[in-house]
Amino acid sequence: MQISDYLTDIARSTGFLSRLPVPARYFSDHDGSLSRASAMFPMAGLLIALCPALVVLVLSAFGANSALTILLALLVQIGVTGALHEDGLADSADAFGARGGRNHMLEIMKDSHIGTYGVLVLVIGFALRATALTIILSVTGGWYTGLLLLAVAAASRASMVWHWSELPPARQDGVAASVGAPDDSARNLALSSGGILFLLIAAIATGLMPAVLALAVMVVLAHQWTSTVRKLLGGHTGDTLGATQQIAETAGLATLALLV
Repeated sequence: MQISDYLTDIARSTGFLSRLPVPARYFSDHDGSLSRASAMFPMAGLLIALCPALVVLVLSAFGANSALTILLALLVQIGVTGALHEDGLADSADAFGARGGRNHMLEIMKDSHIGTYGVLVLVIGFALRATALTIILSVTGGWYTGLLLLAVAAASRASMVWHWSELPPARQDGVAASVGAPDDSARNLALSSGGILFLLIAAIATGLMPAVLALAVMVVLAHQWTSTVRKLLGGHTGDTLGATQQIAETAGLATLALLV
């Protein structure tokens, strides 16, 4: 592959995972497949996290309150992603909370309304991330908190690729099925680059041991989530992909906050 191919894959991955503006030329004559481009999900994660990281860096440089700084950064992050992953987490929580069989759970996931389980999981997830980041910012400062946002963004997007590649589509008419599945080389590159980026960046901010432990927790929970989805649905959906990212991100930030 040439450098231009990698840039194209980063652009397509970023366009799929966020609302960041991507030039139309990267999608001209493209069949919509992400089988190869999914290798660049960790790099897209870095671009997505750059905006909230800059918010943290600028506000902390002016001595802004840590809690408000983090809340504003998370709001920017949600704006950048369009709450894509949060939506997947909420839909997955509603479906798995209701139970009632595989077909019933898939129908709940297609419903645009949000239920009690979805609301609770969103509130708890947002609270955990906000609290963890506030602790990290208070202890390490703006520069290192920004770096950790980048690190977790890369690793959590890599976890999406792993979840995606481990399971077949739960339904053939879903978004995840329509864009294909990561091929082996894309999966391997996403996992290796996501893990290496996380360890390199997080180690600068917190030291190597906290970085290794946080990555291990992210891997364990992503694996457990994938096993649960396999048992209940027999395959992935776009919602379970988004939930994977949220679970990994929250786990990584919470672990780092406990260890700094």
